[in-house]
Amino acid sequence: MIGHVELVARIAAGGALGGVIGYERDRHRRPVGLRTHLIVAMTAATFMVISSQFVYLQRYAEHDLVGVDPSRIAASVVSAVGFLAGGAILRTGITIQGLTTAAGLWLVTAIGMCAGAGMFVESVFVTGLGILALTVFRRFEDKNLLRRRIAVVLSDGESSLDDLVGSLKKLGALVLDVDYEHRLDDKKRIEVTLDVEVKQTVTVAELVRAIETTAGVRRVRIHQHG
Repeated sequence: MIGHVELVARIAAGGALGGVIGYERDRHRRPVGLRTHLIVAMTAATFMVISSQFVYLQRYAEHDLVGVDPSRIAASVVSAVGFLAGGAILRTGITIQGLTTAAGLWLVTAIGMCAGAGMFVESVFVTGLGILALTVFRRFEDKNLLRRRIAVVLSDGESSLDDLVGSLKKLGALVLDVDYEHRLDDKKRIEVTLDVEVKQTVTVAELVRAIETTAGVRRVRIHQHG
């Protein structure tokens, strides 16, 4: 059996390395930050220590027949963290946020288990790669685009969807999806909902002005999502 001091050191190392990932998430103001990542990694390390060492503390006699599968607890940790990571994924309108944070929770679980298994070099190495992916590689992602949902009401016969899309394209907007409803009651309105992707430099006021130049526009509603 490994000494208690080393087992505690494994748990502490797992929590500390997970906290490094959590600190990076906190700096970018993500919903899951330092404490959560630290606790997840520390818990994973604890489970790994339990999985590998609990049999030695059960006071079995020398010739007792005992069958132990140390991998079962570790496998359960990997499955259970999926529920926790799923809670970090948020859908706001047409935007899905938290996927990277959820992946980070999965990462710190692996880091904690690695430290709990006594693989300190590997756990530090994976932590370094995680920080590299979260900080350096994010610069290669296109963060200059925003998605917006635009709802427009048009007078029947006075405008067309092509005119509306053309007005948006003049601003450099990319139309991702269109929901078109033509009301045939006494109001005779065309209701269009567009999911568009625009540059951050394009303000909501500019979008509204571009849409207002389209003939027949009666109402505009824009949902802002980062």
